[in-house]
Parts: sequence; structure tokens; C-alpha cells
Amino acid sequence: MNAIKLYHFPTSGHSHRAQLMLSLLGLEPEIHLVDLANGAQKSAEFLALNAFGQVPVIDDNGTIVADSTAILVYLAKTYGASGKWLPADADGAAQVQRWLSVASGQINNGPARARLITVFGAGFDPRDTIDRAHAVLQVMDTHLTGRQFLAADHATIADVAAYSYIAHAPEGNVSLEGYPNVRAWLARIEGLEGFVPMPATKAGLVV
Repeated sequence: MNAIKLYHFPTSGHSHRAQLMLSLLGLEPEIHLVDLANGAQKSAEFLALNAFGQVPVIDDNGTIVADSTAILVYLAKTYGASGKWLPADADGAAQVQRWLSVASGQINNGPARARLITVFGAGFDPRDTIDRAHAVLQVMDTHLTGRQFLAADHATIADVAAYSYIAHAPEGNVSLEGYPNVRAWLARIEGLEGFVPMPATKAGLVV
């Protein structure tokens, strides 16, 4: 069996989700760098893999999966221990799905978007975006009171989906100083066997 191919851009938080999940599962993908800065995601070759022109994409011996959340679900169900990363029971699965939705919604529109402004020059309103980021961080910090992880008593794909953009929120001028439970949660993710970091950029509050 060949290695899973990961179509990847190192400083994309969405792409990092897939890379992190692969590493946590002990899988060593064959990395294919997609040069977003030079428009490689718009090439006919890449659009054949993902018509939306976005990373990440994985090719698991002919099974093509695009979208970071879809990739997390696929990897958890294909390579994860039964129920560990994606619970099989209805309530457990729903709790994970809630936070996958937050990752695609509030986190994407807050911390991720704030970082797009400073790192990639996106034209969003910084003040509104930073306010959105702090709103989701406040909810997360309260939710994590007395909890180790977001959706279960152990790490799930919900934590993987939320990690990258929360950890790198300071790059978008979003301070994590007022969120001790969030910072403790980040440290727990970083302590997991197989954790791999996303490269930091010298932007925002990062010096």
C-alpha cells in the first residue's frame, strides 16, 4: 500500500488540520506542496482533485477526499481506533459535530479570518473580525471550565479542527492572554503523542 498523499500548504490552518490528524494517527503522508502564492490551486491538475481550488486534499490510494473537516472524519473512521476520534454513539457524535461546525463557522469567521488579514493581506474589517474572534474564545474558555477537551473526556477530531487557528490567533492580533482554559487546552493538544506544529509567521502580536 502506498502512502497517503497530502496536498498541503504549510501555513494554512485548514491544511494543518489534516497534517496534524495524520500524524496523531501515526501515518506518514507523501507531501505534495501546493504553491498557493503562485496560483497552483487554480491549475487544471489541482482542480481535478478539488474543484473549489482549496487545500487540503488527500489521496488515499485512489480515494480522494477534499475539505479539512471531511478529511478528519475520513481519517478517524478509516484509521482511528473504534470511537476514539469520532464517537459512534449519537450523543458523542453530535457533540463532535457541534464543534466541527464551530470550527467551520465562528472560528473561521473570527481567528482564522483575523490571521488572513495580517498574514495574507485579506480585505476584511479588522475590528469586526477581532471582535468575532474574542466572542468565540469567550465561549470556548467558559466551555472548557472543568473540561480537558471540547467534546469528550479525550481528544477527538473536534479538538483537531479547532486547534490550528486558535493556537495561531495572536498572528491575527487576537490575544489569548485572557483565556486561561483555552491556553491549557492548547497545551494538552500539543502534548499529544504525534503532535506536529504549524509554522508560525511573524505577524500580528507575534514578535
